[in-house]
Amino acid sequence: MKIYSWNVNGIRAVIRKDALKPFVQSEQPDILCLQETKAQPEEIDPGLPEYHAYVNSAEKKGYSGTAILSKTEPITTSHGLPEDIKLGYDMTDNAYGDPNTEGRVLTAEYEQFYLVTVYTPNAKEDLSRIPLRRDHWDPAFLEYCQLLELTKPVIFCGDLNVAHTELDLANPKPNQGKKGFTLEERAGFQHFLDAGFVDTFRIFTQGNGFYTWWSNFGGARSRNVGWRIDYFLVSASLKDKITAAEIHPAVMGSDHCPVSITLDI
Repeated sequence: MKIYSWNVNGIRAVIRKDALKPFVQSEQPDILCLQETKAQPEEIDPGLPEYHAYVNSAEKKGYSGTAILSKTEPITTSHGLPEDIKLGYDMTDNAYGDPNTEGRVLTAEYEQFYLVTVYTPNAKEDLSRIPLRRDHWDPAFLEYCQLLELTKPVIFCGDLNVAHTELDLANPKPNQGKKGFTLEERAGFQHFLDAGFVDTFRIFTQGNGFYTWWSNFGGARSRNVGWRIDYFLVSASLKDKITAAEIHPAVMGSDHCPVSITLDI
């Protein structure tokens, strides 16, 4: 089974560029998770009839959003975080509004696992969303994944908007303390690992030079001056079933590239 994740930075633009359909036809993912779709459900028509499509859109049009395209129909799907978890983490007290209205989490249940795609809020240039990330979003999302894990193993993927270590970005020194590479965001990622979830890419590949996002300025992508901020993490019980974890930098159409895992399941 091959599962892919891609922050498309606007699915309508990717479809208009004729980047989505050729990618899917070439890679043949069993499941494709998308983030930053920036579209309402009626605006998403990938032209892929062999896939069941599930969409969680932001209330604000043209912003955020997640989707799952799956060859196999899931047992169930759910949008966002559960109400009881949201009640435990008041996320409304920030200048940008409640991230729970932004279509950031979409879950599909399959026979052998839960699959969650997530578009984590970024901290903003002025770091004004760091308290949201540190005190609310990151712990709430971890609690949700652990809740699912009580029933069956969990795979979660998406744009987590953090480079975990200095190996995960090309220029760590000048970016220390900037959005995506603050101590708070990095600690939030580490909490997933401490809870037993496994960063699948690091099962197979060590070192630096492997990135999933590049700035649109200064020829960053052609020079591979990027950040690894898109991930697949899995429950520890699935680790031995992961036979590959890859980054696909040759796939164009977004400022992010797809990432994938292959499972023997």
